[in-house]
Amino acid sequence: MQIDYYLSLISPYCYLGGEQLADIAKKHGATVNVKPIDLSQVFPKTGGLPLAKRAPERQAYRFVELARWSKHLAMPLNLKPRFFPAAEGVAARMVLAMSKTGGDSLRLANAFGRAVWAEERDIADSQCLLDVARDCDLDGTALLEAAARTELEVQIEALTREAVERGVFGVPSYQFNGELFWGQDRLSFLDRALSTA
Repeated sequence: MQIDYYLSLISPYCYLGGEQLADIAKKHGATVNVKPIDLSQVFPKTGGLPLAKRAPERQAYRFVELARWSKHLAMPLNLKPRFFPAAEGVAARMVLAMSKTGGDSLRLANAFGRAVWAEERDIADSQCLLDVARDCDLDGTALLEAAARTELEVQIEALTREAVERGVFGVPSYQFNGELFWGQDRLSFLDRALSTA
């Protein structure tokens, strides 16, 4: 059983849903294909707006929802993290490099999300990337070197096109058996779909 997981490492909702996704996949013996995408390419094609261009009312309500979910899930979350938005390209390529080795790329992706939203760390900084990888018992130097490969940048572009072709318009999005689930608040539906597969 395969779950395609389209994400942005700096999305608070990817952070909030990441551990739940890991638990659901483990429960069902499913494999998670972690697929970082470039939202700056997704939004113009699907009618979305980057956060800074959204109406003030939407931006204000976003804080309300994040606080609710943080409390509901008992997960620490800084509503205005010091390093947000952060350039996530290198970190995303490290996650892809991890996938290519057959390692736990979901764990690494979740660690990057936690670094941004709970630990006030800058995932655009190389030392931070090395430290996060080390915290996951990974060879950060090797992953950082792999992230410099052009092929991984091309792969993120390909994954972004794939996401749009599959109907993805925001993150987190999960696809299982051809069915798309958008938002960490839809994980219970994904859980049910896996239960009946």
